Amino acid sequence: MSRYEGKPFLRLIDCYVLSSIGHLDEKQENTLNMMAPKIAAALGISGSWFEMVEVQMGFPSDLPLKIKQIWDNGKAKAEASGYTVDPEQFAREFVDTNFPT
Repeated sequence: MSRYEGKPFLRLIDCYVLSSIGHLDEKQENTLNMMAPKIAAALGISGSWFEMVEVQMGFPSDLPLKIKQIWDNGKAKAEASGYTVDPEQFAREFVDTNFPT
């Protein structure tokens, strides 16, 4: 079963984290921007896709900065130990740990 099967909003939360750490690819960003009107209609709120995720989840406005700090610190520690960190994996683990379904 796919991570997002039956949970389409979960992908938006993962993308929110990826965007917060500067690793949401341009193609995905453009797709989300084009989907914003459909997301707005589904949720009954308006704004950018990023803002709608914040509103829907009740995220504080400083959350992207906090996520970026966690990413930067973890990445630096991993690299100091000779490891690389996959942004997609970080996003999934961050979401699963902090926003369990």
